[in-house]
Amino acid sequence: MPGSADYVIWFLGIILEASVIFCALRRKLFRRYFFLNLYVLLELLVSLGRFRVLAHEGLSSPTYRYFYFYSDALLTIALFFAVISLYMFVFEEMKVERYLRVGAILLLAGTSWFSYEVVNQSSHRMLTYFAFELSQNLYFVGLVLTFVLWGAILKLRETRAMVVQLVLSLGMYFSAFAASYSLSNLSPDIFQHLVYLVPAMGCLLPLSWAYSFWRVSDDARLTPARLAVIPR
Repeated sequence: MPGSADYVIWFLGIILEASVIFCALRRKLFRRYFFLNLYVLLELLVSLGRFRVLAHEGLSSPTYRYFYFYSDALLTIALFFAVISLYMFVFEEMKVERYLRVGAILLLAGTSWFSYEVVNQSSHRMLTYFAFELSQNLYFVGLVLTFVLWGAILKLRETRAMVVQLVLSLGMYFSAFAASYSLSNLSPDIFQHLVYLVPAMGCLLPLSWAYSFWRVSDDARLTPARLAVIPR
């Protein structure tokens, strides 16, 4: 069963996720950043659901295992679309929303197909392994997309403080979890010693978003000098 530290991190994450929704509603930013808030809302509901299943079924039960992996895949897909929504903000003046939507669907479908093929060729042909493989691959796709988006922000001289803050926090989040997935695949023994690190990292994203929605004005702009200077 989880220890006291697990429960502290768990409830801290729930509080931070609820804070993001509260701040977005308070500042009337929920609809503007809908997919980001949708992801956080799903994260909040999933956290509560996992706690309920854990309390009734136990950590080692098949029910908790299935719920964990399926919900994780759902959250990763929601986060993937949150990243795409930030692309909409950065490229909104170019009127390429339709192409971004089609590209996002094709990329998600391609990642899902690749994940299925990996699981289909292994000895573990179970839906839980597909959910895990899909989440893992989407984290790496999200990491690449976020860094490409950051490059676009620098190239296009995007100065909206809110957008820059949200993209930077996503970049750090994806980097941390992509590294944790790699570490778990390369050295499971070492990864077991970092059992509290991964859930603690999960608290950083809602913390950053709650701060952004509460403290950063949606109209705030950064001076170009504060971004990397890239010649056009």
